[in-house]
Amino acid sequence: MQSGREKLIDVFCNQLGYKFFRPELLQEALTHRSYSTKHNERLEFLGDSILNCAIADLFFRQYPEMPEGRLSRFRASMVNQQTLSGLALRLGMDQLIRLGEGELKSGGSQRPSILADALEAVFGAIYVDSDFSHAEEVIHQIYMPVLATLDHATHGKDPKTLLQEFLQSQKLDLPEYTIITTTGKAHQQKFKVECVISIFDIRTQGEGTSRRSAEQAAAKLAYELANIEND
Repeated sequence: MQSGREKLIDVFCNQLGYKFFRPELLQEALTHRSYSTKHNERLEFLGDSILNCAIADLFFRQYPEMPEGRLSRFRASMVNQQTLSGLALRLGMDQLIRLGEGELKSGGSQRPSILADALEAVFGAIYVDSDFSHAEEVIHQIYMPVLATLDHATHGKDPKTLLQEFLQSQKLDLPEYTIITTTGKAHQQKFKVECVISIFDIRTQGEGTSRRSAEQAAAKLAYELANIEND
């Protein structure tokens, strides 16, 4: 009789569309360093490169007219921690990752970095278990639902760029960014920035560990409000 974990592993493999010839590779991919000295970091290193190559190839073929700069932004948005951890949760990996007691108690199974690394490790494990073709096939299958929802006009662009392009399309003045506060020591500073769009009477604030990241956070809120005003 199968244990609860074995049943979850079977469900996971069915979602991947791949059955491991060497199940121990999957177990290694799902093992965090806090659990065992034989953990998933080497497989994650390998899987990171496989993922980048597979997504680059997919975009290259799917968007033959897209310039290199946009291809790079699209790929970066698909292989970042946020996207990977979201996919890992959708696959139920939070129930499968083996964690040490301390990491488990601190909520490690929901930590984006742990989830993202584990999913990359799974890609690496599939490659070692078979070949690049099988790993690429699994990656394409997992990512297709995400790609189907992409807005090609905006995806891959940062909030400041989106806001600037929106205002320019309306023949309006560009937003003004002002640093409100700077706190913390030189190597641990936090910035609060205000973004102002006078014509819409929009004032938003964003925080970040750099002026740029704070401006991006403020621009994101301003962009959302400006679109509401324009509806």
